[in-house]
Amino acid sequence: MPSGFQQIQEEEEEEEEAAAPGGGGVTPTLVLSVFAATLGSLQLGYNSGVINAPQRVLEGEYNATWTRRWGSPPPPTTVSTLWALSVAIFSGGGMAAALAVGELAERLGRKGALLASNGLAVVGGALMGGAKLGPSYILIIIGRFIIGAHSGLASGLVPMYVGEVAPTRLRGALGTLHQLGIVIGILGAQVLGLEALLGTSGAWPALLGLGLLPAALQLLLLPLCPESPRFLLARGQRARARRGLSRLVGAEAVEAGVAALEAELQGHTQRVGLLQLCRTPAYRQPLLVTLVLQLAQQLSGINAIFYYSTAIFEGAGLARPAYATIGTGVVNVAATALSVVLVERAGRRRLQLIGLLGMMGCAVALTVALNVQGPGPLPPVLAVAAVLAFVGFFAVGPGPIPWFVGAELFAMGPRPPAMALAALLNWAANFGVAMAFPALQRALGSFVFLLFGGLLGAFALFTFLRVPETRGRPFAAGGPPPPRLGPPRLLQPPEKACTELQCLAGGEEA
Repeated sequence: MPSGFQQIQEEEEEEEEAAAPGGGGVTPTLVLSVFAATLGSLQLGYNSGVINAPQRVLEGEYNATWTRRWGSPPPPTTVSTLWALSVAIFSGGGMAAALAVGELAERLGRKGALLASNGLAVVGGALMGGAKLGPSYILIIIGRFIIGAHSGLASGLVPMYVGEVAPTRLRGALGTLHQLGIVIGILGAQVLGLEALLGTSGAWPALLGLGLLPAALQLLLLPLCPESPRFLLARGQRARARRGLSRLVGAEAVEAGVAALEAELQGHTQRVGLLQLCRTPAYRQPLLVTLVLQLAQQLSGINAIFYYSTAIFEGAGLARPAYATIGTGVVNVAATALSVVLVERAGRRRLQLIGLLGMMGCAVALTVALNVQGPGPLPPVLAVAAVLAFVGFFAVGPGPIPWFVGAELFAMGPRPPAMALAALLNWAANFGVAMAFPALQRALGSFVFLLFGGLLGAFALFTFLRVPETRGRPFAAGGPPPPRLGPPRLLQPPEKACTELQCLAGGEEA
């Protein structure tokens, strides 16, 4: 492996740990702050998955509403179009709001922006929950767009806030909770959407409006949490930053934490705009890594697996494939929880590689299982196992890691626009996969998973060559590094080898 990408030491030196912000350990305020922030992740997951389970019920509601309003039933293509718009408009709202992440985070603060974004959650949830009071399809589509805008903001703001309040040694584990909140929300939507619960013609408004509960809870809890001390110090509010840090890490670790934060922020608190971020050569490689990690998440085929899972389980002879699909959600939650434990031990880069390569193997196995006709239950069992393993490998690495590694690669100034651009690309790729997958499936059939397997292999190679290990390292500090780009030099004397983060940005070891 090139020396520029060598693994960092398994354990940090004691003096570095003590000087790191948050060296005082886990406090009740830190737990409260992370929990309150990740309620936004729960909303994101719930609202992205809630529309799928009651599809037949909502299509019937659209048909009845159209008939009452216009006096005759709508053409079948009209109902299909309205339904497709109801699903896709969520991603459209996410894309529309994603670019505002950086501006809101700078103007209102990380916590303030999270609080303000709940206004969109309340309006969107109220429109969907009250859709029976008006033209249901119009209110649901508008509500889905607004709640999608809230989710677009949350996808950038939650990792940013959690990453800035978390101790260095726990930043990866706590950052993974963003993805854990998303998958718990999706699973909750799948379960509540069953016909035995809220997926009925009478209960679907409650199902769509339940997203108001985590929004209300977040509005109650976030005011009790401190603003990001990094943000406050960057604004010159040292007293507030010190009080917030005392609550987050404990009084005994405040002085060391403030000193470490001031050293980190020295010379690099100037705001960086989106155009400046894209034009500055020193930011190109960190930005490339951040964006490719987001593409790897969305182009991995995970959404295709979720779309295809019910058909796979039906082909395997399962009597209730909808319940088996919920099983994939359970695997998703369990594997993401495992990632919380592993990310600080195994490292970000290693888990990303394991996840991508494991998913690639599962994509090949699934393609074989779906195209081999043989006696006995082996092909169906192999198909089900491949689906579950695919979801598990995704949840361990490519699911959670892209959300917080991008924040770790940038210092205070360029971090907000970098996270905004990452969120925008994630939502755009999500939208593109949702729109393109039906056509790809018609054209390639089950061989579509070989296409995803090839993409996964390419992303794994990129990860091996370009993605640095950020475990246990402070956020990037100091001014922009020199604008020398290109891959790390392969031959360097060990005593002059640059660290992974410095090689990524083109700087030298101090």
